[in-house]
Amino acid sequence: MIFYYLISTVYVIVCLLLLLVILLQQGKGDMAAAFGGGSSQSAFGARAGATVLSKATTVMAVLFMLGALALAIIGQRGPGSIVSGTPAPPRPAAPATPAPTTPAPTTPANPAPATPKPPQ
Repeated sequence: MIFYYLISTVYVIVCLLLLLVILLQQGKGDMAAAFGGGSSQSAFGARAGATVLSKATTVMAVLFMLGALALAIIGQRGPGSIVSGTPAPPRPAAPATPAPTTPAPTTPANPAPATPKPPQ
């Protein structure tokens, strides 16, 4: 869990730095130069050496992609729960119910006559 928050924090910092590095770079001309309307022979202007800002942009872009991939992989496990490792609370005791009473055996309406005692 701590690992997720650490990666998220680093990812936000990388995003802000990538935004800053991109905004600090100097433009390479207007749109006409990008599509061959400029006086240069190449389509995107003359090739300049890699500056510190362009290298920083590349590094930040790679870190941005790796961070997004790491957060996506961690996020596939689903949300964690604070109480996932604790046992469930005990159930409340059910109220004691009396045992069901069985009805008394019924005697027939016309009982059979008792056998007479033999004479003595």
